[in-house]
Amino acid sequence: MMDHPHSAIGRRLKRANGHLEKIIAMIEQGRPCAQIAQQLQAVESAIENAKKALIHDHISHGLERSFKASGSKGQAALRDFRLIAKYL
Repeated sequence: MMDHPHSAIGRRLKRANGHLEKIIAMIEQGRPCAQIAQQLQAVESAIENAKKALIHDHISHGLERSFKASGSKGQAALRDFRLIAKYL
């Protein structure tokens, strides 16, 4: 059985969620703000990377079919879109 295309993204978010729960515990334990901020940055980065992966999966699987159907101009547009999407 194949994984859903977004299964890896779901796993990333579950890890980030577990990490966030640990950060909440750190707050409740009165850990230093610098440690908490560092861990929050890591969770924020993980969520940002999951969002980027989701967008790039959509480009690769959803939009690719539409662009391929439109011929060589569509292929060029898809290449250009992928280049700019790296900066999302």
